[in-house]
Amino acid sequence: MENYLYLVLITLAVLAIIDLMVGVSNDAVNFLNSAIGSKAIPFKTIMIIASLGILFGSIFSSGMMEIARSGIYVPSKFTFDDVMAIFLAVMITDIILLDIFNYFGLPTSTTVSIVFELLGAAISLAIFKIVMTDGSWASLPDYINTEKASEIVYSILLSVVISFSIGMLVQYISRVLFTFQFEKKLKTVGVFFGGIAMAAITYFILIKGLKEVTFLGDDIKLWIKNNELLLLAGSFIVCTIISFIITRLEINILKVIIGIGTFALALSFAGNDLVNFIGVPVAAIQSIEIFQNSPGANPDTFTMDALANSNIVAPLWILLCAGIVMVITLWTSKKAKTVIETEMSLSNQSDGNEKFEPNFLSRTIVRGFIRVGSVLSYVMPKTLQSNLDKKFENPMIAVAQKKAKSKDEPMFDMIRASVNLMVASSLIALGTSMKLPLSTTYVTFMVAMGSAFADRAWGRESAVYRVSGVFHVIGGWFVTAGCAFAGAFVFAYFLKVGGIVTLVIALVVLALLLYRNAKSHDRKIKAKALQELNLEKSDIISLQQVMETSANQISETFSKANIFYKDAIDSLIKEDLESLSHNKKLVKRLMNDLNSTNNSMYNFIRSLDDTSVKGSRYYIISLGYLQDMIENLAVINSNALDHVDNNHKPLRISQAKDLKYVVEQLGAWFSKINMAYKRQDFSKMDSLIEEREGIQEYINLLLDKQIDRIRTSESSPKNSRLYFSILLETNELLSSTYKLLRLHKEFASFRRRNQQ
Repeated sequence: MENYLYLVLITLAVLAIIDLMVGVSNDAVNFLNSAIGSKAIPFKTIMIIASLGILFGSIFSSGMMEIARSGIYVPSKFTFDDVMAIFLAVMITDIILLDIFNYFGLPTSTTVSIVFELLGAAISLAIFKIVMTDGSWASLPDYINTEKASEIVYSILLSVVISFSIGMLVQYISRVLFTFQFEKKLKTVGVFFGGIAMAAITYFILIKGLKEVTFLGDDIKLWIKNNELLLLAGSFIVCTIISFIITRLEINILKVIIGIGTFALALSFAGNDLVNFIGVPVAAIQSIEIFQNSPGANPDTFTMDALANSNIVAPLWILLCAGIVMVITLWTSKKAKTVIETEMSLSNQSDGNEKFEPNFLSRTIVRGFIRVGSVLSYVMPKTLQSNLDKKFENPMIAVAQKKAKSKDEPMFDMIRASVNLMVASSLIALGTSMKLPLSTTYVTFMVAMGSAFADRAWGRESAVYRVSGVFHVIGGWFVTAGCAFAGAFVFAYFLKVGGIVTLVIALVVLALLLYRNAKSHDRKIKAKALQELNLEKSDIISLQQVMETSANQISETFSKANIFYKDAIDSLIKEDLESLSHNKKLVKRLMNDLNSTNNSMYNFIRSLDDTSVKGSRYYIISLGYLQDMIENLAVINSNALDHVDNNHKPLRISQAKDLKYVVEQLGAWFSKINMAYKRQDFSKMDSLIEEREGIQEYINLLLDKQIDRIRTSESSPKNSRLYFSILLETNELLSSTYKLLRLHKEFASFRRRNQQ
């Protein structure tokens, strides 16, 4: 038994470290997005401030640890063996779930995951105990702390609506007061704004933080609890005075607010969410201590009533070690950057490449708001409407119309960043002061979305994409709850039944999943870097650079198109359904890459210098021909896939032989074109153009042969339709390639005239 407990302890310690790493990767967006998005503070400074907040917050987190011990289930109903199975199931499920969300770059709630994992595992073992003892199903609620669990779930769901609404309201009022040209009002309105913001954030640090820290005396905690309003009023007065002094010293008060707010939310994350990562391992360690302090106790019968003791606190050294792991992860995690990008894309002040596709719901909602806006515009006095519109005139957009937006420009201004931090920290303070494990992800995300909406960041050009993105993220939260419950439910059962064997198998599966996701995420990041076709202002400004960039892109596209065409025909002949399905995904990925480039065209055109403006027409048209080519490939592969998937008759031997010859001819031609663009040697462009005629004639011959087959021996209409579609789409592929080569020849003549 001792050896088993040591194994469990080591396992839980390792799982806690891994859970901290994946948890920080997902939750870093909570306290970094406002500072990063506003570009108010250098990135390294932001990271240092956030790191300090995490270290301080980890000390304040002990008071929330009781959620893992007794907040969801009733310890007295479970034995030592039961709670160990629950804790292990929760940790394994949590790591898998959070790592998957990190991989897809979606912020999810670590609070929701831990709550529903505990709930799922506890219900699983409660059902197991009822079945094994022939107990009454009516006793199932006795195993769960239904009152506390319901309170937690309700508060989490309610926080979504409240956070969005308050974030929207405060941002709207702030924008009306400041406008986008806020620098002019920092010494007047900014003084009181700074006082309110810093007081709200200070209230969060003092009231929430100091009330929960374990090393303060009860007298101090009681005084803080009884004098919250006095502290809040005093904080406002002091902070307003400080704000006045700061503005008179010509220091931007908004930068100060953003710095303090980042620290406060990082402290919040560590203080409120640390329970989500190490609460279960700490509870497991405390359970083992309780069990070992009861000599002769049987793990199958010894109940864990002592876990409900509120005097049990987490050791300070564990909290500090957890804080250090979180800080290290914050500086090193690549997945954290992926999650941050998602929220940034949904709150960006300007239009650009959108991360999410619109859907019926987002279109309907946006259309409804447009109609409501039209009614309000009709009812509202024109003077008032005009004055409000002036408040929301953004000079940043006016500048962007003349100049391409660079990566160093902020996604939103410091007013919105300050509002996000002030409102989020205040709401979290309210929830956590009531000892509710409020989801910091839900609060910060919905506040950011509400402020973006109020700031008119969701304009007609981007609204459907942004709304769709918000629903994707919110939908992911519900998926989190369901998957967390189901995963922990299953793991708890098998750990209870299989014991150490199941534990070892689960750990091996977990290690393989983490390794696979890490490798896949690295490939995803590298692929994204390769997809960036250097369309930014700093990369393409001259005619020569337009030519070089276009040549590289064309070369890469022809190389892939050659492979995809050959694979589609070969897989069709072999009736290889799996290869056709894989090829379809690759073709779609290439099309998405070209579409992404097309979406960047607006910024590309704005970035050109005067001598290369005419060259942009060449680039735009060539991109269109490349898209036509890939669409032809997509149709060929899709038709072949449907044919094989529906188990229709295979191609005749003669048809397969003819198509293989087309593959050889087309492949040789595409290879020559690829090398010409890759080496940027276009001396044989005329001969390349002429080669198209030979391939075209052969395809026409094949069309005539198939017509003769139909008239004489062909008995399969499905076969004929597929064969015709392949030949016709190949014809279109040749035509698009021919047009591209002719376009290049015309552009080469234009360059020569331009150089003379």
